[in-house]
Amino acid sequence: MAQTAIQLYSLRELEEPLPDVLNEIDETSFDGVEFAHRIRDADGTEVARALERTGLTPASAHVDLESLEDDVSSTVEFYDRLGCDTFVVPYLDESHFESLEAVESTANRLSAVASDLAERGVDLHYHNHEHEFVPCGERTAMVELLERTGDVVGFELDLGWANVGGVDPVAFLERYEERISLVHLADAETDSGSPTELGEGDLDLEGCFEAVERANVEWCIYEHDRPTDPRRSLSHGAETLDRLR
Repeated sequence: MAQTAIQLYSLRELEEPLPDVLNEIDETSFDGVEFAHRIRDADGTEVARALERTGLTPASAHVDLESLEDDVSSTVEFYDRLGCDTFVVPYLDESHFESLEAVESTANRLSAVASDLAERGVDLHYHNHEHEFVPCGERTAMVELLERTGDVVGFELDLGWANVGGVDPVAFLERYEERISLVHLADAETDSGSPTELGEGDLDLEGCFEAVERANVEWCIYEHDRPTDPRRSLSHGAETLDRLR
């Protein structure tokens, strides 16, 4: 069964220090957290203590590609203190997927960083939005990226954004399950691309979660890009995942 986590970007509007936010997460059923946004500005020692106190596991950390290319040593060292050895490149803009040549360049950059990180005991993944699913040659840019990176790069499939991008997220997960050990369970309205709470958008939650279990995904990570009430979103996300499993 997949472990569950929350992407901390969903709680970025909370004013409390990050260790206090981790305490609140510990009151839910989430097994872990995915770092993003505030973590590099937080007191790493206090965050590490909060993780030890709560028992929350770092599923992964969202780290921009430039940081990994320009300052990989200090980046690895920082997250190593938190017990995190899985990085995810969270976003690359549309220009990286506008042609086969652009996808090839993107694949080469990701593969080079992934190889460097692997020597340091860290896995690299890429997280999609909807724009990776544009036509590119005879396939989509996302498929081209998967095919051109090889096993050195894993993928964090965002099921909600894949759905917005016009692909069947269940079929996509089943096709590439060997490359996907992390998923984002995030809902959205497909017509507008607006993120919603789980169950309020167009994602087939039950079908997606069943596919996650069949694929033996390691972490199912809840995210809401723009929650109006982060605390409500925290509890709703945990309760929904509890219901699904």
